[in-house]
Amino acid sequence: MTRCLVTGATGYIGGRLVPELLRDGHRVRCMVRSAGRLRGQVWRDQVEVAEADATDAGRTRAALEGVDVAYYLIHTMAAGRDFAERDREAASTFAAAAKDAGVGRIVYLGGLTPSERPSPHMRSRAEVERILIGCGVPAVAFRASVIIGSGSVSFEMLRYLTERLPVMTTPRWVRTRTQPIAIRDVLRYLVRAVDLPDGLNRAFDIGGPSVLSYAEMMQGYAAVAGLPPRLIVPVPLLTPSLSSHWVGLVTPVPAGVARPLVESLRNEAVCREHDVAGFIPDPPEGLVGFQDAVRLALRRVKDADVATRWSSASTPGAPSDPLPTDPDWAGGSLYVDERTTVVDASPEALWRVIEGIGGANGWYSLPVAWRIRGLMDRAVGGVGLRRGRRDPSRLRIGDALDFWRVEEIEPGRLLRLRAEMLLPGLAWLELTCGEQEGKTVYGQRAIFHPRGLMGHLYWWSVYPFHGFIFGRMAANVGRAAARPLPGAELKLSPSDRG
Repeated sequence: MTRCLVTGATGYIGGRLVPELLRDGHRVRCMVRSAGRLRGQVWRDQVEVAEADATDAGRTRAALEGVDVAYYLIHTMAAGRDFAERDREAASTFAAAAKDAGVGRIVYLGGLTPSERPSPHMRSRAEVERILIGCGVPAVAFRASVIIGSGSVSFEMLRYLTERLPVMTTPRWVRTRTQPIAIRDVLRYLVRAVDLPDGLNRAFDIGGPSVLSYAEMMQGYAAVAGLPPRLIVPVPLLTPSLSSHWVGLVTPVPAGVARPLVESLRNEAVCREHDVAGFIPDPPEGLVGFQDAVRLALRRVKDADVATRWSSASTPGAPSDPLPTDPDWAGGSLYVDERTTVVDASPEALWRVIEGIGGANGWYSLPVAWRIRGLMDRAVGGVGLRRGRRDPSRLRIGDALDFWRVEEIEPGRLLRLRAEMLLPGLAWLELTCGEQEGKTVYGQRAIFHPRGLMGHLYWWSVYPFHGFIFGRMAANVGRAAARPLPGAELKLSPSDRG
């Protein structure tokens, strides 16, 4: 049994790699900044957990103690001038700690970097690769282009662009050639990296069997999904910045996340070699083709069996402060809108509604107001409401839920959401289920910690609408819990559907 350390276990790739390593018989240690983020994972009790930030040398060194293979799956998706410096610092600290701890191998998943005019994010990926391969610990880097799998950011972008735009004017990058790879092949390479020869220290290009332009991928997706062929009209004037905002308007992927993807698509990303087959042979049936990868991903989406999503990872720039227990936290005040209502239903029925809130089920009050707030957030670069849910009925800590993130969940009792919309302060929404004198009681708290004068002005500007939004929400959650038959349609007025 090999002891493997996985960084990024709360993200899209790491969250899928951990169960694959366990299934292969390896011992797994997850290095995360907060152990609580792994609660709710079905494999949580089968792994060790080490709390550490990759830039903290001491704690990272302790996390790597006794590790045979360390997976480095940390990427900065944020924009700004310092993201490359943060990537450099984290990789350098991790590499030095791995060498000091006597780690046998580092495995890194990077990107196919073009030889000419790579984007800033691709340059940073290449720099991280150089740091790890040159650190003195044998390291293997897998360079991938577009990853196709249910919940991947590349797949979500492709899916929504194709489904929502039967006719589209597109930037020139839709004609750029790329070599998409199925998530199951990426995971196969990562798991098999454990068995590579000792001392191997190099990078490998990995890709699927087909080289396609983004336009060809959209047409291929349409064919698999049973949609008519798309009419695609390239427009050369769309810059990466404009393209990312365009993607942000049409898809659930916010502009800040879309921009590095769009920038990377400007350059051809095709494998220059397939040397990896000499060490990890292709499966007898061959690598998964693009249309088969799309078909598998759509089946997962249809069956609500999406293990991780791109939104599983922390949103760049989003607040991560936990809800304070002291009402005078940090010397300031917390504004609170608190409501309770007795529900004519069992606690189990009420909890079903609470845990199923958001996404397709909406927020049980004035959906137009929620949509407008989501659009306002998207307009200024926030995540908006379109992220939806990973699972239609179950939540776990760390899940993205529209423009919230699950900060705490106590099944049957408490759901606490932290706002990731752009605000002049920090906000939470708490939903509780309890019993009092034999009656089921629903509790709801909206909490806001203002930042400066703008924070106070923001609270009082939206406060008059709370009675409409949060008041109706409490009443309608209670009505939803009291509906007589599971699956029966809730009788709400059109203005209350969410």
